[in-house]
Amino acid sequence: MAQDIPNSNLPPKEVPISNFLEIKTDSITTQKLNPIENDSIPAQELNPIELDSIANDSLANSKKFLEGIVTYKAKDYTSINQKTQQIYLYNEAEILYKDMVINAGVIIIDYGKDLVFAGRLKDSLGTYSQHPVFKQGKDVVEPDSIVFNIKTKKALIWNSKTEQQGGRIISDLTKKENDSVYFVKRAKFTTSENDENPEYYFLLRKAKIVPGKKVVTGLTNMFIANVPTPIGLPFAFFPLTQTRTSGVIFPSFGEESNRGYFLQNGGYYFAISDYFDLATLGDYYTNGSYGLRIESNYAVRYKFRGSLSFRYENLINSERGFPDYSKSTIYNLRWNQSQDSKSNPNSRFSASVNLGSSTYFQESVNQLNTSNFLNNTLSSSVSYSKTFQSEPQVNVSLTATHSQNTNTQVINLTLPTFQGSIDRIYPFAPKTGSNKGALQNINLQYSVRGENRIQTTDSLFFKAEMFEDAKAGFQHSIPISTNFKLFKHFSMSTSANYRENWTFNTINKSYDAESQSVVTTPLKGFDSFRTYNFSTSLGTTVYGLFNFGEDKKIQAIRHVMRPSVSYNINPAFDQYYESYEVVSADGVTSNEVEYTRFEQSLFGSPGKVYSSSVGLSLNNNIEAKVRDKDSTATEAKKVFLLNSLNFSTNYNVAGDSLNWSPVRVSGGTQLFDNKMSVNFGATLDPYALDNNHTKINTFNIKNGGSLFRLTSANMTMSYSLSSDTFKDNDTNNDASRNESIKSGGRADDLFGKAQDFADQQLNTKRDDEEVTATELYNYTIPWSLRLAYAVNYSNSRRQSEISSHSLMFSGDIELSPRWSVGASSGYDLKNKGFTYTQLRFERDLESWRMNFSWIPFSTRSSWNFFIGIRSSILKDIKYEKRKQPDKQL
Repeated sequence: MAQDIPNSNLPPKEVPISNFLEIKTDSITTQKLNPIENDSIPAQELNPIELDSIANDSLANSKKFLEGIVTYKAKDYTSINQKTQQIYLYNEAEILYKDMVINAGVIIIDYGKDLVFAGRLKDSLGTYSQHPVFKQGKDVVEPDSIVFNIKTKKALIWNSKTEQQGGRIISDLTKKENDSVYFVKRAKFTTSENDENPEYYFLLRKAKIVPGKKVVTGLTNMFIANVPTPIGLPFAFFPLTQTRTSGVIFPSFGEESNRGYFLQNGGYYFAISDYFDLATLGDYYTNGSYGLRIESNYAVRYKFRGSLSFRYENLINSERGFPDYSKSTIYNLRWNQSQDSKSNPNSRFSASVNLGSSTYFQESVNQLNTSNFLNNTLSSSVSYSKTFQSEPQVNVSLTATHSQNTNTQVINLTLPTFQGSIDRIYPFAPKTGSNKGALQNINLQYSVRGENRIQTTDSLFFKAEMFEDAKAGFQHSIPISTNFKLFKHFSMSTSANYRENWTFNTINKSYDAESQSVVTTPLKGFDSFRTYNFSTSLGTTVYGLFNFGEDKKIQAIRHVMRPSVSYNINPAFDQYYESYEVVSADGVTSNEVEYTRFEQSLFGSPGKVYSSSVGLSLNNNIEAKVRDKDSTATEAKKVFLLNSLNFSTNYNVAGDSLNWSPVRVSGGTQLFDNKMSVNFGATLDPYALDNNHTKINTFNIKNGGSLFRLTSANMTMSYSLSSDTFKDNDTNNDASRNESIKSGGRADDLFGKAQDFADQQLNTKRDDEEVTATELYNYTIPWSLRLAYAVNYSNSRRQSEISSHSLMFSGDIELSPRWSVGASSGYDLKNKGFTYTQLRFERDLESWRMNFSWIPFSTRSSWNFFIGIRSSILKDIKYEKRKQPDKQL
């Protein structure tokens, strides 16, 4: 408790200032300024401070008055001594002068010498409170005591604590030279949030600080838990900035059995402007392998934003002359751009590109690609669309697409696809009111689609040969349709569709009697064909409701059925067919073989066989109304029992045999508060098989079997569950997940996570992830689990086999507020073996973080250990050790 303060009407000299003021001094100056001992100096004995070098500024002080208005206040005590020209402020004291604000337990203003003294309060138990807080502009310093010259803006500060762009500086003695320069002696530079006992710091013996820009120091070394370490430098430079700045990206290092020692993901970051940046990164291995990465992010506010990434690796295995020596080059290009919807509502450009070597993710040794090596598809799309606001509205778009199978290395491209359409036109619609009846609902539309389609392989990609077999064409379509109500409860629609196909690729077939083979000659040039078809459908909706009473847990069940019948006619267009004669080897017999020159055209060929078919379908969904567990809820809760259960089949009226197509069954539902998703499907064939397992024109039930023969079935289930802590989000790192998605990977971590622990973009902890320790932590352990189950059954030729059967899982659990573990794996239930497995361990060391990732088996068996400072300011202070996959013989 603070000591009693004398009555404010007593002269200040009778008040022992030491009772409530602590001002520290230092012996760094040669002036007569001795340390204050035991807080025993009365107020009038503070005059020797005028000998301090700060007080005796080199500039002549011709005027002994302040240059601005000083505003001050205190809660308990305010006194002015005209004789000593001092103002005393006690308890919650505050002074404002120009852009300077000082708050402290005690403040003494010596307006005769333009000095301000600020210190702490000390109670009878020797406990200090109300530390000074010095603010000038954006700079904030929290010392034990301070002496400030309000004329020269210089100051001496003892035991100060200040934060500079994420870094904390704790200094025994600080000299403020001016608004932009501070000098410190034996200061601690750290990113720890524990100011009293930081877990690590760099000792700055003598340093210069430019707030918001830099810290320059002489000899410095790291202390961990106040223990000095040999990690140090004769001089150092710490950048401090609130904006992005260019700088070196320190690499990770390690050793690999096939390629020797390596440096990975090191380079330089260019903060080019506020609109875009550039990072150039590289990998180098002592056997000559190397890799390059160029990454850039760009954004124009309210217009667009995107990212561009190019990765190239030149990989050498083993040594030249050895039988396992190999050399390969792989690359990957990614580009993503999105446009702000408000920038131009009538014009839109977007890009999502992921292309490169088919073996890039399988062969790449960069840890960023760990979670994507199981990808078997790469796809890209770049599109531009424009809407012309006219009557009717016109839409045009231009799109380039890319699809690549990494297993077969087959690449399909459309360079480009042009699409144009005119909105529906209702020629008989009334000028006012809604359309009624079949006549008023008649509408027509026009659309055109043009493509230049290329199919090539990985080895010919970006070479002239890839364009040799390109196919180009246009398809014009004019659909005419109408719909109307029939007998109040039925909806009927009918339509006719006219298509005209333009192609620049046709063929000619002939038979070569000498080689006994068909010769196909590709032809270049314009050609076209026209087709049309008719269709009509009739459907309705039937509702079934079963009420059990509002006092029941299940109050009602509603069943919705949507049956429909459709009829389709596709005429035969045999005028586009011709024939060639096939002669037997002995020249005795021959037969005519029909073909159409449009067989290999872009949009298919005209049909030769007349088709008249009836389609039957039935769609169902079932939902229940249940009493809500929340007693305050006023209405019952709706729960879907079956989201969908669909049946469909066709009957070919014009066919001669096998007129019924298989019945296709599909369905899905959500369980456990939509945490489990279940989807299933099956194919039921009504026809039997002969002894050669070939389908015959005999119903299976007449052949001694059941009504339908199950030819295939499949089911998939996915389940996500977590503790209450992760109801809204799980422990997945968003940046790591995005890295996988951009490369074509999964978003659920079932194939593992992207691993580059030194990359702050993938590992920076979000502010909302801070965990507060609790004694009851064992009862609230955060965890999450994701499961995916899939099974496929095949029985088309009586093989009756499970073609695939697997369970995949990924989970994370925080064993303590700072320990978390995770795993991603799967089990092949058919082949009895585990799939790709990744184990993850992470330790939060407050200012540091430690990660360990382990792939225990498979051809990519490896582990990765990392420990480093969490803050981006000192992120290059790290240690990383990796064990790459073992050499394969």
